[in-house]
Amino acid sequence: MSSLDHIVLATPDLAATVGEIARLTGTRPVPGGAHPGLGTGNYLLGLGEGAYLEIVGPDPDQDAPQAPRPFGIDGLAEARVMAWAVRVDGIDAAVAAARETGYDPGEPREMARQIPNGERLTWRLTLDVERGHAGLVPFLIDWGRSPHPSANLPTVPLVALEGVHPHPERIEPSIASLGAKLPVKAGNRPSLAATVFGETGLVVLH
Repeated sequence: MSSLDHIVLATPDLAATVGEIARLTGTRPVPGGAHPGLGTGNYLLGLGEGAYLEIVGPDPDQDAPQAPRPFGIDGLAEARVMAWAVRVDGIDAAVAAARETGYDPGEPREMARQIPNGERLTWRLTLDVERGHAGLVPFLIDWGRSPHPSANLPTVPLVALEGVHPHPERIEPSIASLGAKLPVKAGNRPSLAATVFGETGLVVLH
């Protein structure tokens, strides 16, 4: 089975959302770095067991990108849990295995970012080629030889990650094809929700 790598909380205002997460959980996320050319930066918060929360939004130190920012950031009015990733060792083999089941997670592509200490992280990931899932089907990520971002992060334990979809039976096979598990219940609008345990109790991020 693939393991949870990270959950993506996208926001139109990075500083404001970082402050709000710190207020809700009692733990302040730490700077993760910038994504050159994408117009985004991120802050990170550990979730335990090698997973983390990525808060990603517009980077005020970058010029506006030529293409839309990832995760629908440019169209957001408020922060929203938009996606999740599962970690694999050998992403090409994982993609091939998923395609054999009838689900194509997309062609792996290389990405990088410079973290605050000056070190450069590199990784490969897939993009969901199907539409309408609202991030319910995870993307794959392979960190290769780069150190994992979850190391030494302040942590708020993850209690649950759950999804809602009008037709759960339509996306459950795609999730399973990636060796992942996600409880999905029927509902009007596709969405993801992550529940963490903060200093004052449970906090649900939608």
